[in-house]
Amino acid sequence: MADNRTSKIELNVELDENRVPEKLRWTAQDGGITNEEAKAMMLAVWDAKTQETLRIDLWTKDMPVDEMKVFFHQTLVAMSDTFQRATQDDKMSATMKDFCDYFAEKLDLKK
Repeated sequence: MADNRTSKIELNVELDENRVPEKLRWTAQDGGITNEEAKAMMLAVWDAKTQETLRIDLWTKDMPVDEMKVFFHQTLVAMSDTFQRATQDDKMSATMKDFCDYFAEKLDLKK
């Protein structure tokens, strides 16, 4: 019988009086992360029963818009990489990368 192991990722959200996130902190002990602060997060979970994606998108009220644009761009690039690894669909992955380049260009993120 195989030894099953559990890994825990913890998210903590500090809210203001209007329930707007002020601080986001996360811990992933297996990854060496303990109570690290973040300004934004996106979490997607696949529900196989309902065949739909469940999501949580949070950002702190002091997250600068210019950083949010970079965060989105980097997330899109990472999603295209993950899509390629998960599906081996090189053609669509390249199309997604093209969109990421377009996105960066339109937001003036290219250096």
